Amino acid sequence: MTDILDELSWRGLLADHTDLDELRKAFAMGPVTFYGGFDPTAAGLHIGNLVLLLTMRRVQNAGHRPIGLVGGATGLIGDPSGKSAERVLNPRETVAAWVERIRSEVERFLDFTPGPAGALVVSNLDWTADLSALDFLRDVGKHFPVNRMLARESVKARLEAGGISYTEFSYQILQANDFLELYRRHGCALQIGGSDQWGNLVGGVDLIKRVEGASAHALATPLITKPDGTKYGKTEGDAVWLSPDLTTPYAFYQFWINRSDAEVPGLLRVFTFRSAGEIGELERQTRESPAARAAQRLLAEDVTTLVHGSAECARVIAASRAMFGQGDLRGLEERTLADALDEVGLVTVQAPAGRLPTVVDLLAATGIAPSKSAARRMIAAGGAYLNNTRVSAGDAVPDLADLLHGRFLVLRRGRRLVAGVEIVAG
Repeated sequence: MTDILDELSWRGLLADHTDLDELRKAFAMGPVTFYGGFDPTAAGLHIGNLVLLLTMRRVQNAGHRPIGLVGGATGLIGDPSGKSAERVLNPRETVAAWVERIRSEVERFLDFTPGPAGALVVSNLDWTADLSALDFLRDVGKHFPVNRMLARESVKARLEAGGISYTEFSYQILQANDFLELYRRHGCALQIGGSDQWGNLVGGVDLIKRVEGASAHALATPLITKPDGTKYGKTEGDAVWLSPDLTTPYAFYQFWINRSDAEVPGLLRVFTFRSAGEIGELERQTRESPAARAAQRLLAEDVTTLVHGSAECARVIAASRAMFGQGDLRGLEERTLADALDEVGLVTVQAPAGRLPTVVDLLAATGIAPSKSAARRMIAAGGAYLNNTRVSAGDAVPDLADLLHGRFLVLRRGRRLVAGVEIVAG
């Protein structure tokens, strides 16, 4: 596809937009400078943010210039969009640390090669820190009719839920001012964000028109949701993070490979750079051979490679196969093996003076067998494995040489039920 708007539409990434014909003309005359914002309200970005990052990269690949804005200022306030209650304000020091962390994450997905489409990353604290309350009210606030601000969905929802502070009520003005500042400083004429940000996006478009008498554009991507309607990456306590210290590469890969057949076509469009022909072929394979899970495997490989690199992806694929008897457990790096065992379930077992427990004891300790008697029956039936080797003796005891990296054992029941044991000195 030669037209970026056609590609975004085909991928299901156009939820809302200002005048599409005018935006198409601006793209044709390009390059267009555009921006997307990322607030440091957590220690890192998640796969919900990845939708915006990849959309920005697609537009950049079409020849336009992206600006990644990290909210050093707005992160101190908190966006009320999608929140049913007032945010807890984080300490300034915490937000400052998160700004630098998120800046580095944004930079991984954009191309900074010098030229007309070379990316920038900025913080809105640069132009907000010295803005006085009087200047903010006189020069920016006067352009925002309160009745229009009250009509924003994010504000209406909070008022219905019990109220909103002036702090969060003012967030939309701060975001609009960001667009104005980027227009003045860099000629930025387009903001891209999630559809839950639509009111904030058009607020910036309107401010530029009121203050500068110029036209600007806004484009919103849809919120990508799971079958149960919750947002990917936003479920409380269940976010899938881009940083390996928050979500391990192994867990990240497993998230994608476990998507349902119904989810995968849409996820391939949004989270990979595969063509329409390639995705169509994967849809055909899913219909005709669903058990092969070809689409899920390619989705998991593509996104894990994109986020963690090809070498890390190869390691987690090897671990994923080895955990279920299709590879060499001893060939796995210690960190990768530890991450995989954490994901499937890892228990710690004490071994006094190096005397290891029996396999029966370990099967019961991990929960793979509900009891020691059940563990013995499992071994007798040929369904118990230690480090991918079938256990045949009911009184079998692992040898110290069986310990992977000197501390781990992998137990498996049949083909799919796996657990790990970490042996520690008693």
